[in-house]
Amino acid sequence: MSPELMLLPALVLGYLLGSIPFGLLLTKLAGTGDVRAIGSGNIGATNVLRTGRKDLAALTLIGDMLKGTAAVIIAGLIAGPQAAMVAALGAFLGHLFPVWLKFKGGKGVATYIGVLLGLFWPAAVGFCIIWLATAFASRYSSLSALVASAVTPISLWWFGYYPMSLLFLILTALLWYMHRPNIQRLMNGTEGRIGSKG
Repeated sequence: MSPELMLLPALVLGYLLGSIPFGLLLTKLAGTGDVRAIGSGNIGATNVLRTGRKDLAALTLIGDMLKGTAAVIIAGLIAGPQAAMVAALGAFLGHLFPVWLKFKGGKGVATYIGVLLGLFWPAAVGFCIIWLATAFASRYSSLSALVASAVTPISLWWFGYYPMSLLFLILTALLWYMHRPNIQRLMNGTEGRIGSKG
């Protein structure tokens, strides 16, 4: 089968892996209830942390990252780098819009890092450094993700990774779209800071 014909299967593979709702599964298995009923109603690690279970939040973060990394690596090994990037898109879309949860998923930060890790790990390290620096300065998790994701496609383009830069420009636009309520709260000065409750 030609590499072009493998792109659709790569997209589907990525979507199915990306749509695994680790936050929801882990909290239900741990007996903490439905994470969608608390806080922001989100299935990501930040909202899982609001259950008071740091271990579950950490596991959610790792799971949401590695499902993106796995999608990229599997598709890349089977059908090459172009399929890996298509799988990255699929995994990100799967996390944001999982079919199992009526297309209401997470905001995508961990999966963004995960697919970046699978495609070009130095950029993932750069993302994390920028996130940590912004978080240290501002104490806003959402702002940190917005800043780090904005820098990512620019840095990829600067170092000559043009197709990957375009892919992450799309992923960044989607990530910002999912953070619309956070952006509004940041503008209003009502966004919760790291370490605060609620």
